[in-house]
Amino acid sequence: MNRKQFAILVVLLVVLGGAGLLLLKKQNQESGAGEQGAGQKILGDKFPINDVAQITIKGGTNTLNLVKKDDAWRVRERDDYAANFTQISETLIKLADLKAAQVEQVGPSQLGRLELTPPGSEANSGTLLDLKDKDGKSLKSLTLGKKHVRKPQSATPSPYGDDGFPDGRYVMVSGNSQDALLISDPLNNLDPKPSEWLKKDFFHVERPKAVAVTFPVATNSWKIVRDTESGDWKFADAKPDEKLDSTKASGVSNPFSSPSFNDVLSLSAKPEDNGLDKPTLVTIDTFDDFTYTVKVGKKSGDDYPVNVAVAANFPKERIPAKDEKPEDKDKADKAWKERQKQLETKLKDAQAFEKWTYLVPSYNVDPLLKEHKDLLEEKKKEEPKPADKADASTPTDKKDEVKADATAEVKPN
Repeated sequence: MNRKQFAILVVLLVVLGGAGLLLLKKQNQESGAGEQGAGQKILGDKFPINDVAQITIKGGTNTLNLVKKDDAWRVRERDDYAANFTQISETLIKLADLKAAQVEQVGPSQLGRLELTPPGSEANSGTLLDLKDKDGKSLKSLTLGKKHVRKPQSATPSPYGDDGFPDGRYVMVSGNSQDALLISDPLNNLDPKPSEWLKKDFFHVERPKAVAVTFPVATNSWKIVRDTESGDWKFADAKPDEKLDSTKASGVSNPFSSPSFNDVLSLSAKPEDNGLDKPTLVTIDTFDDFTYTVKVGKKSGDDYPVNVAVAANFPKERIPAKDEKPEDKDKADKAWKERQKQLETKLKDAQAFEKWTYLVPSYNVDPLLKEHKDLLEEKKKEEPKPADKADASTPTDKKDEVKADATAEVKPN
């Protein structure tokens, strides 16, 4: 090998080495941005799902922050109200398993077409999803773009209209602005709406024995009671001519048995802003010795602002049954103590809702806000007496007699 050939070999080695370094660098970048090939997980094979302690979602001008505090997920935009852990965990598991079904190389000018531009006020901007650790450092971020729509194949009308239904979505992994990945999930729930991420557990009333609604106008107020769970409801302190209509009472005799809420208000909200300075007051006593005091404010749209306070006056000792046998006492005492523990837990859970003002859908509240007059049994109209009917027909009979006399034949004398 002469000197010239050796020089050419050295140059080739340098070129190949440089190409290898560039390839390695590109692979490292792709690894940092997630696997880009079709069939590969978009967050990588070993995404540290358990390290995620904050989720930020930005869409348009809205931002949502789900933050893990003291081992519990919270919604920052709702004064750290409890978030739906099941929803969050299922979302993270889904994201970690998402694979690219298709890869489309795009340039900057095509990002708007796929709605993959950074979040903003523009109509075609994307939604940013940022997964962070406990220190706020981004572990991985995605831009969620346009949803892929499948056209209906049959003549049967689609609930999504003629445009079809979403069956996927374009996403772009941070660090790679050239590859638009098409995934087979539209990720419909990843919106920056705080109300959609709240933990929706709520109080509920069981075994009511007295229900009272006190309106700002006192004459509209009422109270109904019953002596036993199977007993009939009746007005408390009813006037002699007042009787409760059992059919009308069916809508008010089982209040808040399974209520829900759509959102919570800021802790800084003032009562006068929601009508809670002059509320309608609902008081419910139960056979389990609970007392629920519910304040209902001014209706706004389809919701009522609602506060709830819960108290209880549990008996300290069990009252034995009249015919209780000595051998049954221990068993009865044990069952009573276990029941009391359950009630104490229920009380503690219910009192956790007292801090907040909830926006409760109107269908949970409207049936209860009947006025006193709307619960009264209608008085039956008295039927006319037989004698009255006879008297009423007399004038007609006389007219008939006069008419008969007037048409009678006149005989000559």
